Amino acid sequence: MTDINFIKMHGLGNDFVVIDDRARTLGIGGAQARAIGNRRTGVGFDQMLILEPPVDANADVFMRIHNPDGSEAEACGNGTRCVAALVMDELGRDAIIVETIAGLLETRRGGDALVTVNMGPANLGWQQIPLATETDTLHLDISNGPLRDPVGINMGNPHAVFFVDNVDEIALTEIGPKLEHHPMFPERANIEIVHLVDPDHLRMRVWERSAGITEACGSGACAVGVAAHRRGLTGRRVRVDLDGGTLGIEWLEDGNVLMTGPVAISYSGRLDPSLLSGTEQDRG
Repeated sequence: MTDINFIKMHGLGNDFVVIDDRARTLGIGGAQARAIGNRRTGVGFDQMLILEPPVDANADVFMRIHNPDGSEAEACGNGTRCVAALVMDELGRDAIIVETIAGLLETRRGGDALVTVNMGPANLGWQQIPLATETDTLHLDISNGPLRDPVGINMGNPHAVFFVDNVDEIALTEIGPKLEHHPMFPERANIEIVHLVDPDHLRMRVWERSAGITEACGSGACAVGVAAHRRGLTGRRVRVDLDGGTLGIEWLEDGNVLMTGPVAISYSGRLDPSLLSGTEQDRG
Protein backbone atom coordinates (compact mmCIF):
# COMPACT_ATOMS: atom_id res chain seq x y z
CA MET A 1 0.00 0.00 0.00
CA THR A 2 1.30 3.46 -0.87
CA ASP A 3 1.41 6.38 1.50
CA ILE A 4 -1.94 8.03 2.21
CA ASN A 5 -2.37 11.79 2.42
CA PHE A 6 -4.16 13.28 5.41
CA ILE A 7 -5.02 16.72 6.79
CA LYS A 8 -4.91 17.53 10.50
CA MET A 9 -7.68 19.98 11.43
CA HIS A 10 -9.34 21.23 14.56
CA GLY A 11 -12.38 23.13 15.72
CA LEU A 12 -11.56 24.89 19.00
CA GLY A 13 -8.89 22.29 19.77
CA ASN A 14 -11.21 19.35 19.03
CA ASP A 15 -8.76 17.70 16.62
CA PHE A 16 -9.29 15.49 13.60
CA VAL A 17 -7.39 13.49 11.02
CA VAL A 18 -9.20 13.91 7.70
CA ILE A 19 -8.61 11.33 4.95
CA ASP A 20 -10.14 11.43 1.47
CA ASP A 21 -11.40 8.00 0.42
CA ARG A 22 -13.94 9.11 -2.15
CA ALA A 23 -12.20 6.81 -4.62
CA ARG A 24 -13.01 3.93 -2.21
CA THR A 25 -9.53 2.39 -2.46
CA LEU A 26 -8.20 2.64 1.10
CA GLY A 27 -10.32 0.31 3.21
CA ILE A 28 -9.53 2.03 6.51
CA GLY A 29 -11.35 0.43 9.43
CA GLY A 30 -11.23 0.19 13.19
CA ALA A 31 -7.74 -1.32 13.47
CA GLN A 32 -6.22 1.38 11.28
CA ALA A 33 -8.12 4.07 13.18
CA ARG A 34 -6.68 2.84 16.49
CA ALA A 35 -3.15 2.92 15.08
CA ILE A 36 -3.49 6.36 13.52
CA GLY A 37 -5.20 7.68 16.65
CA ASN A 38 -2.34 6.69 18.97
CA ARG A 39 -0.80 10.01 20.06
CA ARG A 40 2.60 8.40 20.75
CA THR A 41 3.10 6.16 17.72
CA GLY A 42 0.51 7.52 15.27
CA VAL A 43 -0.85 10.97 14.52
CA GLY A 44 -3.44 11.28 17.25
CA PHE A 45 -6.97 12.64 17.05
CA ASP A 46 -10.25 13.02 18.89
CA GLN A 47 -11.96 11.64 15.78
CA MET A 48 -10.84 10.45 12.35
CA LEU A 49 -13.02 11.67 9.48
CA ILE A 50 -13.13 9.63 6.28
CA LEU A 51 -14.56 11.33 3.19
CA GLU A 52 -16.58 8.94 1.05
CA PRO A 53 -18.95 9.31 -1.91
CA PRO A 54 -22.43 10.36 -0.76
CA VAL A 55 -25.20 7.79 -0.68
CA ASP A 56 -27.99 10.37 -0.76
CA ALA A 57 -28.21 12.25 -4.07
CA ASN A 58 -28.81 15.50 -2.17
CA ALA A 59 -25.49 15.31 -0.32
CA ASP A 60 -22.09 16.56 -1.48
CA VAL A 61 -19.95 14.18 0.61
CA PHE A 62 -20.35 11.34 3.11
CA MET A 63 -18.36 11.68 6.33
CA ARG A 64 -17.52 8.50 8.27
CA ILE A 65 -16.41 9.07 11.87
CA HIS A 66 -14.02 6.86 13.86
CA ASN A 67 -13.17 7.31 17.53
CA PRO A 68 -9.61 6.68 18.80
CA ASP A 69 -10.66 3.21 19.98
CA GLY A 70 -11.71 2.33 16.43
CA SER A 71 -15.44 2.47 17.03
CA GLU A 72 -17.71 4.49 14.77
CA ALA A 73 -19.56 7.59 15.96
CA GLU A 74 -22.85 8.80 14.57
CA ALA A 75 -22.22 12.53 14.75
CA CYS A 76 -19.44 15.06 15.24
CA GLY A 77 -20.38 18.72 15.05
CA ASN A 78 -16.91 20.27 14.99
CA GLY A 79 -15.76 17.60 12.55
CA THR A 80 -18.68 18.36 10.27
CA ARG A 81 -17.69 22.02 10.19
CA CYS A 82 -14.08 21.10 9.34
CA VAL A 83 -15.08 18.78 6.51
CA ALA A 84 -17.60 21.32 5.24
CA ALA A 85 -14.90 24.00 5.06
CA LEU A 86 -12.64 21.69 3.02
CA VAL A 87 -15.35 20.65 0.58
CA MET A 88 -16.74 24.18 0.20
CA ASP A 89 -13.23 25.35 -0.74
CA GLU A 90 -12.92 22.44 -3.18
CA LEU A 91 -16.28 23.14 -4.84
CA GLY A 92 -16.06 26.92 -4.67
CA ARG A 93 -19.34 27.18 -2.78
CA ASP A 94 -20.54 28.70 0.49
CA ALA A 95 -22.99 25.95 1.38
CA ILE A 96 -22.92 22.15 1.11
CA ILE A 97 -24.67 19.12 2.61
CA VAL A 98 -22.61 16.59 4.60
CA GLU A 99 -24.05 13.10 4.94
CA THR A 100 -23.36 10.97 8.04
CA ILE A 101 -24.88 7.76 9.36
CA ALA A 102 -27.06 10.04 11.51
CA GLY A 103 -28.47 11.87 8.46
CA LEU A 104 -27.94 14.92 6.25
CA LEU A 105 -26.36 18.03 7.76
CA GLU A 106 -26.69 21.40 6.02
CA THR A 107 -23.64 23.66 6.36
CA ARG A 108 -22.81 27.19 5.29
CA ARG A 109 -19.89 29.56 5.50
CA GLY A 110 -20.29 32.73 7.54
CA GLY A 111 -18.23 35.82 8.23
CA ASP A 112 -14.98 35.91 10.20
CA ALA A 113 -13.99 32.43 8.93
CA LEU A 114 -16.90 30.81 10.75
CA VAL A 115 -18.87 27.77 9.61
CA THR A 116 -22.44 26.97 10.63
CA VAL A 117 -23.91 23.49 10.62
CA ASN A 118 -27.54 22.54 11.10
CA MET A 119 -27.15 19.57 13.42
CA GLY A 120 -30.73 18.47 12.86
CA PRO A 121 -33.37 18.01 15.53
CA ALA A 122 -32.72 17.59 19.22
CA ASN A 123 -34.25 14.20 20.01
CA LEU A 124 -35.76 14.21 23.49
CA GLY A 125 -37.59 10.87 23.79
CA TRP A 126 -36.14 8.20 26.06
CA GLN A 127 -36.08 5.65 23.22
CA GLN A 128 -34.36 8.14 20.91
CA ILE A 129 -31.41 8.82 23.24
CA PRO A 130 -31.60 5.78 23.91
CA LEU A 131 -32.13 4.94 27.58
CA ALA A 132 -32.42 1.50 29.10
CA THR A 133 -35.80 2.24 30.70
CA GLU A 134 -38.65 4.65 30.14
CA THR A 135 -38.11 7.84 32.13
CA ASP A 136 -38.44 11.63 32.06
CA THR A 137 -35.48 12.81 29.96
CA LEU A 138 -35.58 16.25 31.60
CA HIS A 139 -34.63 14.70 34.95
CA LEU A 140 -32.70 11.44 34.71
CA ASP A 141 -32.29 9.50 37.95
CA ILE A 142 -28.50 9.29 37.61
CA SER A 143 -25.84 10.53 40.01
CA ASN A 144 -22.15 10.16 40.81
CA GLY A 145 -20.46 12.30 43.45
CA PRO A 146 -21.33 15.95 42.83
CA LEU A 147 -23.10 15.18 39.54
CA ARG A 148 -26.81 14.38 39.62
CA ASP A 149 -30.14 14.95 37.84
CA PRO A 150 -28.92 15.30 34.23
CA VAL A 151 -30.91 16.10 31.10
CA GLY A 152 -30.86 13.39 28.42
CA ILE A 153 -30.66 14.43 24.75
CA ASN A 154 -29.71 12.84 21.46
CA MET A 155 -27.94 15.10 18.96
CA GLY A 156 -27.18 12.29 16.52
CA ASN A 157 -25.43 10.65 19.50
CA PRO A 158 -26.43 10.31 23.17
CA HIS A 159 -25.69 13.03 25.74
CA ALA A 160 -26.21 13.53 29.46
CA VAL A 161 -26.00 17.17 30.59
CA PHE A 162 -25.27 17.91 34.27
CA PHE A 163 -25.72 21.42 35.72
CA VAL A 164 -23.21 22.40 38.41
CA ASP A 165 -22.05 25.52 40.26
CA ASN A 166 -18.58 25.52 38.68
CA VAL A 167 -17.40 23.10 35.99
CA ASP A 168 -13.74 23.67 36.86
CA GLU A 169 -14.24 22.17 40.32
CA ILE A 170 -15.49 18.81 38.99
CA ALA A 171 -13.05 15.87 38.66
CA LEU A 172 -14.40 14.96 35.24
CA THR A 173 -11.48 12.63 34.48
CA GLU A 174 -12.61 10.40 37.35
CA ILE A 175 -16.38 10.68 37.01
CA GLY A 176 -16.71 10.90 33.23
CA PRO A 177 -15.90 7.28 32.32
CA LYS A 178 -18.20 5.95 35.06
CA LEU A 179 -21.12 7.97 33.76
CA GLU A 180 -20.32 7.17 30.13
CA HIS A 181 -20.80 3.49 30.95
CA HIS A 182 -23.82 3.94 33.26
CA PRO A 183 -26.37 1.12 32.83
CA MET A 184 -28.97 3.69 31.82
CA PHE A 185 -27.07 4.23 28.53
CA PRO A 186 -27.04 1.02 26.43
CA GLU A 187 -24.98 2.82 23.75
CA ARG A 188 -22.93 4.74 26.34
CA ALA A 189 -23.14 8.54 26.46
CA ASN A 190 -21.22 11.77 26.10
CA ILE A 191 -21.09 13.53 29.47
CA GLU A 192 -21.33 17.32 29.68
CA ILE A 193 -21.03 19.48 32.78
CA VAL A 194 -22.18 23.08 32.55
CA HIS A 195 -22.77 26.16 34.63
CA LEU A 196 -24.69 29.32 33.86
CA VAL A 197 -22.62 32.47 33.39
CA ASP A 198 -25.44 34.73 32.16
CA PRO A 199 -28.91 34.06 30.72
CA ASP A 200 -27.35 33.78 27.24
CA HIS A 201 -23.90 32.48 28.24
CA LEU A 202 -22.84 28.99 29.40
CA ARG A 203 -19.53 27.40 30.36
CA MET A 204 -19.12 23.67 29.72
CA ARG A 205 -16.62 20.82 29.83
CA VAL A 206 -17.06 17.44 28.20
CA TRP A 207 -16.14 13.79 28.53
CA GLU A 208 -16.62 12.34 25.05
CA ARG A 209 -17.72 8.78 24.58
CA SER A 210 -14.68 6.69 23.49
CA ALA A 211 -12.39 9.75 23.43
CA GLY A 212 -12.29 11.09 26.99
CA ILE A 213 -11.88 14.77 27.82
CA THR A 214 -11.62 16.94 24.70
CA GLU A 215 -11.11 20.65 24.19
CA ALA A 216 -14.50 21.00 22.54
CA CYS A 217 -17.48 18.95 21.40
CA GLY A 218 -19.92 20.43 18.92
CA SER A 219 -22.79 18.01 19.46
CA GLY A 220 -22.19 18.37 23.20
CA ALA A 221 -22.47 22.16 23.00
CA CYS A 222 -25.75 21.70 21.12
CA ALA A 223 -27.00 19.36 23.84
CA VAL A 224 -26.01 21.87 26.52
CA GLY A 225 -27.86 24.70 24.77
CA VAL A 226 -31.00 22.61 24.42
CA ALA A 227 -30.81 21.32 28.00
CA ALA A 228 -30.39 24.84 29.42
CA HIS A 229 -33.46 26.08 27.55
CA ARG A 230 -35.49 23.03 28.59
CA ARG A 231 -34.62 23.75 32.22
CA GLY A 232 -35.72 27.38 31.81
CA LEU A 233 -32.23 28.81 32.34
CA THR A 234 -31.65 30.44 28.96
CA GLY A 235 -33.32 31.46 25.75
CA ARG A 236 -32.93 29.52 22.52
CA ARG A 237 -29.70 31.27 21.46
CA VAL A 238 -26.63 30.98 23.68
CA ARG A 239 -22.88 31.40 23.71
CA VAL A 240 -21.12 28.27 24.97
CA ASP A 241 -17.55 28.56 26.25
CA LEU A 242 -15.56 25.31 26.08
CA ASP A 243 -11.96 24.62 27.07
CA GLY A 244 -10.88 25.32 23.47
CA GLY A 245 -13.02 28.36 22.69
CA THR A 246 -16.56 29.51 22.01
CA LEU A 247 -19.44 28.15 19.94
CA GLY A 248 -22.72 29.83 19.09
CA ILE A 249 -25.76 27.59 19.56
CA GLU A 250 -29.35 28.27 18.50
CA TRP A 251 -32.26 25.87 19.06
CA LEU A 252 -34.72 26.82 16.35
CA GLU A 253 -38.48 26.73 16.82
CA ASP A 254 -38.67 23.87 14.30
CA GLY A 255 -36.52 21.72 16.61
CA ASN A 256 -33.27 21.89 14.65
CA VAL A 257 -30.07 23.12 16.30
CA LEU A 258 -27.57 25.46 14.62
CA MET A 259 -23.94 25.48 15.71
CA THR A 260 -21.46 28.14 14.58
CA GLY A 261 -17.72 28.31 15.18
CA PRO A 262 -14.24 28.50 13.62
CA VAL A 263 -12.20 25.78 11.92
CA ALA A 264 -8.48 25.56 11.26
CA ILE A 265 -5.96 23.42 9.38
CA SER A 266 -2.96 22.47 11.52
CA TYR A 267 -0.89 20.62 8.92
CA SER A 268 -0.99 17.98 6.20
CA GLY A 269 1.10 14.86 5.81
CA ARG A 270 1.34 11.26 4.61
CA LEU A 271 0.65 8.10 6.57
CA ASP A 272 3.34 5.44 6.25
CA PRO A 273 2.05 2.02 5.10
CA SER A 274 3.40 0.40 8.28
CA LEU A 275 0.97 2.52 10.32
CA LEU A 276 -1.91 1.51 8.08
CA SER A 277 -1.33 -2.16 8.88
CA GLY A 278 -3.25 -1.47 12.06
CA THR A 279 -0.60 -3.02 14.30
CA GLU A 280 1.43 0.06 15.23
CA GLN A 281 -0.46 0.52 18.49
CA ASP A 282 0.55 -2.95 19.66
CA ARG A 283 4.30 -2.32 19.63
CA GLY A 284 5.91 -2.19 23.08
